[in-house]
Amino acid sequence: MKPANDLPVELAEEAKNRLVAFIDAAENAKVKIRHYPEIFAVIKQVFAFSDFVAKSCIRNPQMLADLIISGDIKKRYAKGEYNNKLKIFFSEAKENNNISSKLRRFRLREKVRIAWRDLAGWADLLETMADLSNFADTCLEEALSVLYRSLCSEYGNPTGADGAQEYLVLFGMGKLGARELNFSSDIDLIFAYTEVGRTKGKSKSISNEEFFVLLCRRLLNVIGTTTPGGLVFRIDMRLRPFGESGPLVMSFDNMEAYYQRHGREWERYAWIKARVVAGNKEAGRKLLDRLKPFVFRRYLDFGVYESLRDMKHKISLEVSHKVMEGNVKVGHGGIREIEFFGQIFQLIRGGVVPVLQDRSILNILKILANRSYIPQEVCNDLTEAYEFLRNTEHRLQEFSDQQTHKIPSDPAGKARLAASMGFDKWEFFALELKRHMKSVHYHFNKLLATEDFETKGEKIDGELRNVWLDLIENDHSSKVLFNAGFDGPDEILRLLGHLRNNPETRLLSNEGRKRLDKLIPLVLKEVGKSEQPYLALNRIIDLIKVIERRTCYIALLLENPDALVHLVKLSNASPWIVSLLARHPVLLDELLDARTLYVPPNKSDIIDEIRKKLHHIPAQDLEYQIEELCIFKQIDILRVAAADVTNALPLMRVSDHLTEIAETIINEVLELSWNHLIEKHGKPTCLFDGKTSERGFVIIAYGKLGGLELGYGGDLDLVFLHAGTKGQTKSGIRPIDNAQFFARLGQRVIHILTAHTSAGSLYETDMRLRPSGSSGPLVCHIEAFKEYQVEKAWTWEHQALVKARAVSGDINLAKYFEQIRKEVLTLSRSKTKLQQEVGEMRERMRKELLNTEPGFFDLKQDQGGMVDIEFIVQYLVLLKSSEYNELAGWTDIVRLLETLIETKIVDDSTARFLKKAYLEYRASAHRLSLQEKPAKVPDSEFIDLRENVKKIWETFVENGH
Repeated sequence: MKPANDLPVELAEEAKNRLVAFIDAAENAKVKIRHYPEIFAVIKQVFAFSDFVAKSCIRNPQMLADLIISGDIKKRYAKGEYNNKLKIFFSEAKENNNISSKLRRFRLREKVRIAWRDLAGWADLLETMADLSNFADTCLEEALSVLYRSLCSEYGNPTGADGAQEYLVLFGMGKLGARELNFSSDIDLIFAYTEVGRTKGKSKSISNEEFFVLLCRRLLNVIGTTTPGGLVFRIDMRLRPFGESGPLVMSFDNMEAYYQRHGREWERYAWIKARVVAGNKEAGRKLLDRLKPFVFRRYLDFGVYESLRDMKHKISLEVSHKVMEGNVKVGHGGIREIEFFGQIFQLIRGGVVPVLQDRSILNILKILANRSYIPQEVCNDLTEAYEFLRNTEHRLQEFSDQQTHKIPSDPAGKARLAASMGFDKWEFFALELKRHMKSVHYHFNKLLATEDFETKGEKIDGELRNVWLDLIENDHSSKVLFNAGFDGPDEILRLLGHLRNNPETRLLSNEGRKRLDKLIPLVLKEVGKSEQPYLALNRIIDLIKVIERRTCYIALLLENPDALVHLVKLSNASPWIVSLLARHPVLLDELLDARTLYVPPNKSDIIDEIRKKLHHIPAQDLEYQIEELCIFKQIDILRVAAADVTNALPLMRVSDHLTEIAETIINEVLELSWNHLIEKHGKPTCLFDGKTSERGFVIIAYGKLGGLELGYGGDLDLVFLHAGTKGQTKSGIRPIDNAQFFARLGQRVIHILTAHTSAGSLYETDMRLRPSGSSGPLVCHIEAFKEYQVEKAWTWEHQALVKARAVSGDINLAKYFEQIRKEVLTLSRSKTKLQQEVGEMRERMRKELLNTEPGFFDLKQDQGGMVDIEFIVQYLVLLKSSEYNELAGWTDIVRLLETLIETKIVDDSTARFLKKAYLEYRASAHRLSLQEKPAKVPDSEFIDLRENVKKIWETFVENGH
């Protein structure tokens, strides 16, 4: 935001007088300012806007000349430039007093430069904040370095238990930590040192604690004491453990113990922006990692709502009790409200969404909008307001280098501020300021608002609360429940009694019980409106029994009434979904946004999302990677199920989505496994079909995944193939045999897919379809696979191959597999032998898998069911592919049936009947799985379908039509 070029009349005369005074002083100092037209063009405006700059330059025109001649005033500083300049200032400093005076001279020079560039319109807000923050870092770093060496010369070097030298670590909090320092800001610091011990190397030894306390006091004195030359920074130490009554500096272990035992929500809030600004930065970053679980919970921390609401209330009270009108920082709609807005999302979601651990409020607002946590309009409003208010804050402080946030009331002050912000008139600036602060305060007020059912105009019947608390007689309770929509009140009372007397309920804390007592009446109110109140309530109570001790999830439902509405809706539709939520309560967060809950993402979005999640996890943290993959899978499967039960997706698209989720996860698992192994062992050499291969590994999916028919609870039938040559891996730390490399790669893929973590597991895998089954090698060479399939495989293995396809790995190897598959499927076969072997395998499978239950039809295994249709199709593919190669082009039953029509192998009506029967069976089995029931229906259903499928089986497989 550039200042106005023309000065208002209120400022013109004073600016002219200052310029004359400077020119006189410059001439006396032999500084020829008129030789620099770019400087002279803006000097009057800069002097008009800043009394601090004008007086500093008049007192010391040589300083301005140095800034001009060095080029510093016209350029953006490169990284490390402050350090280089201050080292030169310190080159002759030996004593603390000398350091102190040099720091203050350095401060004056650099603050004049920063203010000049801002007021002349040569620097934007981001540069100004970065310069101020880098300047503070440098002052602390260089002063600490000199003082540390000086103290070591007195008492020796502080050492740890292993004899290694110990150093101080300075954590910058607040705006310094976020690199958002304002022009006249104080700086919030916390001091720490790595470990206890004693100094060594001098006759007088003291403890590390004593050493670092002395060092901190000297640093505070050098930086924060006001001298005739001013001060460098005001330092605020109140954020340290135990506040003003706490020790000045603590060891890492003691600091970590403090936050584990005594850490409060406001301290979590404070540490969001913490950054190592000076001292042993590597050690400091390690402490930040140790404190991360305190600051950012590894779950969605909705339990923090009440604490945040209290903090918000205190902010509002402070504004109302003090005269804060016109204060751009802490007034209504001020900078603090924008920062609080962003940091609330960071506290709640930062542990689950690592990108929200960014320190910059502007970055956080962008992330929140990109991830649809806030509307883009809100992001735009708050971003524009933040930039406007921070620029206003700088212009206020640059006038006299005072820490003020108050809009001036005098005419000259108003005119100066408006002009420095680029406005011709005060009234125009005031309107823009009011617009921004009104917008910020509106969004701030909406944050953490108690949007429960009462605020929506639905008066919660207090009697439902009395029913839950068992405060009224059963007869009256039954009447209340009946009026609320429950046809069987007695059954509802029994459910509520079971929940009240549940051991987990009895063990709730006072706060947890209060939340539950508030939630249950809301649940009763909403469930009473549903189609099946008893079923929905029964399912929700089962869920509550699982999650009630983790009261943050109760808080989520309390704080987000829409989430409860969606929970009731899904509970009515499917107990499977409620069971999924009970196993993985983190998914409750997905109920907050209907825009994503009922709209499964397409595959490209799935791939982008999982890569973003994994990108922020350290490569060596496998457990965390698996947990993120598990949560990612569960979220996307919940979205598919929600769309499924609300009829937003047809069955075929449900299977497509579930298949795409599995394929994406398999691909990422292979990527993680490959990168891990090549880092340790190097790359294997691969060759197939006379060509070299980059990776030489491919994952083949069989069964439901291969046939694009994956369901919600299906395991994965997989086969691993490789093209490794003889010899060892290359360029690794520990080379191993190529075949051993691929065996370990397969083992690691299976480990990641099946490992149990706190977030569950990914998939169960079945590797028995590989050559020679369980007795064969886990990873098979592709040429051996080809030989086995052509010469040794049983007919049932060729049937399985019909549904096989490559889902991850080397593209060229995948193409070679497809070539092998086609070659095997198109082999000429004896019709009589094929009939016999397919029929025998079907009977064998039926005996092993069919659990006969009188009065019920097994949709999958009974005669005339789904598997019979699959066998018919597979039989025809194996029989006819040598004549009609296009049959080898598909892996799914539906498209294979369509191809059988096109080739006229099966007449149109028969094939379409099989397709209809197959899809109806699948749909029925699918609906039953969502109700957590086996794939069985009363034997009075599907009679015509079953009988006709049996006849078709007899026609093709038994009679050999």
